[in-house]
Amino acid sequence: MLKLLKYEFRKTLFPKLILLALTGALEVLFLFGLYGSNDSALSLSIMLLTVTAMCGCVAMGIFSVVCLHRDMNTRQGYMLFMTPHSSYAILGAKVLECCLSLAAAGVFYLALGTLDLSLMMGKYDSLDEMLAYAQRFLETLGQEIRLEPATFAALIFELLSGWLGTVCTAYLADVISSALLNGKRMNGLVSVLLFIGLNLLTGWLYNLLPGSADTVWLLVQSGLAALGCTAVMYAVTATLMNRCLSV
Repeated sequence: MLKLLKYEFRKTLFPKLILLALTGALEVLFLFGLYGSNDSALSLSIMLLTVTAMCGCVAMGIFSVVCLHRDMNTRQGYMLFMTPHSSYAILGAKVLECCLSLAAAGVFYLALGTLDLSLMMGKYDSLDEMLAYAQRFLETLGQEIRLEPATFAALIFELLSGWLGTVCTAYLADVISSALLNGKRMNGLVSVLLFIGLNLLTGWLYNLLPGSADTVWLLVQSGLAALGCTAVMYAVTATLMNRCLSV
């Protein structure tokens, strides 16, 4: 299992290095704008860092799905299934790699955002007033979200867990499509349609969860439900790979 995990990390290392290099360049731009009193550079860097963090996490999941599709539908990738490992171990390594990568990205960007916010608060005395205004604005919209570290951490946990569940849903859709239409032209279209249908189903199930007046607990509860969905999708997908695909 450890060897499979290392193999999965190697396959996804290059895009992660590109993401890290891009983040570093944007952070340099942020520091230049902050300490060089360049408001345009500061605003641009904050916007781009936010977009990079979100798109980077999304891209990690998409690339993981693409790797699974390639492994099942190309001769070179198919050699992975010739190794003395079960489908549960092979798929488990992919899920674990995606989970660890998303968790590391979440912690990294949360820490970077906290650091940058601290630097801004140290330079601009009016930043506290801006945050207070943003809090009052959310309250006027009827949102009970508190601009506090616990809320941000819970929100990131919920978003990353939800995205991991979505990735595992895509795994299942791709495996079902490959089992039915392996090598045929409609394979990709059927995968997309199955993915949409499974997402609608899981979304309906999420709506059955009981609500909560506490925002942090509501976010944590939603994240835990997404992790439960991830476990179910993994078990079903690995079982189908064992029974329906000649691997």
